[in-house]
Amino acid sequence: MPSEEPSSDQSEASARWPTESVTASVVICAYTEQRWSDLDAAVDSIRSQKMPAVQCVVVVDHNPELLERAQQSFKDFQVIPNCSERGLAGARNTGVLASFGDIVAFLDDDARAESEWLAELLQPYSDPLVMGTGGAIRPLWRVKRPRWFPDEFAWVVGCSYVGLPSHIAPIRNPIGAGMSFRRSVFEKVGGFSVGIGRVAATPLGCEETELGIRVNQQIEGSQLLFVPDAIVHHAVNQERTTLHYFFHRCYAEGLSKALVTQRVGRKDGLSTERSYVTKTLPSGVAREVRRGYRGEHVRLLTAGIIVLGLLSTGCGYAIGTAKYRVKAVLGGLWRHE
Repeated sequence: MPSEEPSSDQSEASARWPTESVTASVVICAYTEQRWSDLDAAVDSIRSQKMPAVQCVVVVDHNPELLERAQQSFKDFQVIPNCSERGLAGARNTGVLASFGDIVAFLDDDARAESEWLAELLQPYSDPLVMGTGGAIRPLWRVKRPRWFPDEFAWVVGCSYVGLPSHIAPIRNPIGAGMSFRRSVFEKVGGFSVGIGRVAATPLGCEETELGIRVNQQIEGSQLLFVPDAIVHHAVNQERTTLHYFFHRCYAEGLSKALVTQRVGRKDGLSTERSYVTKTLPSGVAREVRRGYRGEHVRLLTAGIIVLGLLSTGCGYAIGTAKYRVKAVLGGLWRHE
């Protein structure tokens, strides 16, 4: 059967985003039927890409009912069960193993990619030193955004935060909701660490942080780039808009960072956080205090939340570090008995 003529949109995309012979597989990981409408929207956003993927994979994380429903509904996608340990890292690794594109792009099951997302992510791969790219993740608020919520902590809801570059620039690691890596990266440094990060709805994270650091440590000259025009809209449901979730997520991030630093070292594990804590957060507090004294009194609350968010994260990091050190000591004593 002769191939179809490319549409005008595809022709324009090819001219604007020259990717030569680079191909991409897109992986979406899902674990619960409660997000079905979001998963359906995520899949549809991949179908609508101006530069289509050569392969689209949905990995279902140990949920037979969801797996059967997805296989029946997404017949144009490869829908497979997670063959690794339960959790997001294991599901992503399953997607990598099933992929055959030069690039493996990841989209969260509660995120929607703009039509140029994949093309923008792929563009920097014309440079052979680029090992990964990450896009801008914008919050899709399902309820009214809390007035107290600080932009510096948008990572709490899985989105891009104040302090990231405003143009294509090197970063330590991308945000997981919309990112990509060369498939060869996983052959060289291994996959996502299954002992780190999210399992079902637990608010842990940092799988992509730890992987990004390993890439930079083990592949000489490698670059991971932030691509602000590769835009994803990430759903923020009501349960993520409470102060309880905010501080719980901050604490969990500290725990996750403690585990990451145990594996890759403090220097690399906290390289981004140093600038964030010493520059981004103080600037945010000063900005909110100024606005508060000009009459926007809720901004004083926001300034306080920035400080408390930092303390919650630091507390999680300190407790996590102590926990892992005790575990290491006990493990050493056990081996010497």
